[in-house]
Amino acid sequence: MKKNFFTIALIAVAIATGWQPASAQVKLPPASSAQTVTQGLGIGTVTLKYNRPNINGRDVFGGLVPYDEVWRTGANNVPTLIFDSPVTIAGTQVAAGTYGLLTIPGKKNWTIILSKNSEQWGAYTYKQEEDLLRFDVAPERLKKPVETFTISFSDVQPQGARLNIAWEKTQVSFDLVVDQDAEIMASIAEAMKGDKKPYFQAAQYYYKNDKDIQKALEWVNEADKSPNPAPYIKYWKALIQLKAGDKAGAIATATEGVELAKQQNNDEYVKLNGQVIAQANKK
Repeated sequence: MKKNFFTIALIAVAIATGWQPASAQVKLPPASSAQTVTQGLGIGTVTLKYNRPNINGRDVFGGLVPYDEVWRTGANNVPTLIFDSPVTIAGTQVAAGTYGLLTIPGKKNWTIILSKNSEQWGAYTYKQEEDLLRFDVAPERLKKPVETFTISFSDVQPQGARLNIAWEKTQVSFDLVVDQDAEIMASIAEAMKGDKKPYFQAAQYYYKNDKDIQKALEWVNEADKSPNPAPYIKYWKALIQLKAGDKAGAIATATEGVELAKQQNNDEYVKLNGQVIAQANKK
């Protein structure tokens, strides 16, 4: 009876004091959400990791974020950019690796900093001697405010992409440029030595990048010899023929592509092959 009374007394004390077992944990959303974005960059990728504070009614630039001081660019740890292949930023070649992204916001210009030190909480331990590069960009005034701090990629092309930093009514942007042509050309040459030659993919690359159009035509003709004719191959063959100056051949090939697409109920390539025919008839 004494034992039971002692147990009841302990429970009463716990309730009264708000005590909880040591293993109990409260799950709350973070003040600034985390985001990871992986973006294709040519034949490589760039991975961005950063934290996203909200405005929450505050004056951001010139207030929460002072002008002309190094800023962590977001919340918590500085953003990291992870490149799996070399990239050029503001005329400087950056080797594959992981880098910290910091900025110095200004009224007329922002300084973008790519740091060799990616392990920084805030900008409190920032050291300029750890900079890989720094350059200035002009801020853009946005018509609509961005509540949640956002870093994004836009204008993605085979030769690179644009990185945008936006918060409140301010955005700054800079280009990430890749030059992988030599590597791609070497990989095509090597693949053509094998048993399974990438005729179609190689022809596409030559067409898109203004390479030898006759070589592209030779390869797409090989791809078109497949026992299972495809309207998408006809489409690309017609484009290559048109670029090579063979308007009649392009119309004939695209017409075949339209008929194949109709047989396969493929409305997309009915339309695309039809567009090539219309384009050829204009020339």
